[in-house]
Amino acid sequence: MGGTSEQQNAVTLLWQEHLVAPFPPRLRTADPAGVDVVLLDAGIAGCVSVWRKNGGRLDAGRQRTLLHCARELERALPLVTDAEELRYLLRLRRLAELTAAH
Repeated sequence: MGGTSEQQNAVTLLWQEHLVAPFPPRLRTADPAGVDVVLLDAGIAGCVSVWRKNGGRLDAGRQRTLLHCARELERALPLVTDAEELRYLLRLRRLAELTAAH
């Protein structure tokens, strides 16, 4: 089942924000709570790209990947105190949650 128009609009807006947001430099080397944010970012971006290309649809494997990434971000978030880093990670988590939803 494809995403709703409201869901697609929300993902589109978040995705546009994400594409122009610089990756927080400290998170290139810091792994809060053992979470490799660079890998999560790449994994989520790939899944979101497929979701958008497929009209709001994802296979079960990519949905699981997104849910795993969102859980990993949940572990990392309490250890991140920089406002820009938090904004970046919260947006990334929201993208994962929205695109994983049916």
